[in-house]
Amino acid sequence: MLYLDSGVFIHAALNREPAGNRARLLLQKIRDGSEDAASCALTFDELVWVVNRHRTREDALAAGDAFLALPNLAIFGVNQDVLFSASSIMRRYPLDPRDAIHASSAIIQGCSAIVSTDAHFDRVKEIRRKPL
Repeated sequence: MLYLDSGVFIHAALNREPAGNRARLLLQKIRDGSEDAASCALTFDELVWVVNRHRTREDALAAGDAFLALPNLAIFGVNQDVLFSASSIMRRYPLDPRDAIHASSAIIQGCSAIVSTDAHFDRVKEIRRKPL
């Protein structure tokens, strides 16, 4: 199962360049059931926040609703275990809290890779980054 960083959804919602096209294609594969994927609850926050900053509130809410309604996407909760793990990851690697939460969620749930345009996930030895 692939773990999708929030950037996948943000690119799909806002980017009309090749990265946006690749994100939309990946989300279509998930929708169709040809790719297993997951993300965590933090992604909803990041997606709605960023889309709201670049578009309208209605666009942001629509993006959040689309994230929540995406068939075949597992959405993991962020609990105390994830946060303790994120704190440990932050001590080992120079990651910000949000990125550490994403990495921790992917690792705890046994995902095979984290799909992201953010190369700083390459530092995390416990999970492989798959570029978008």
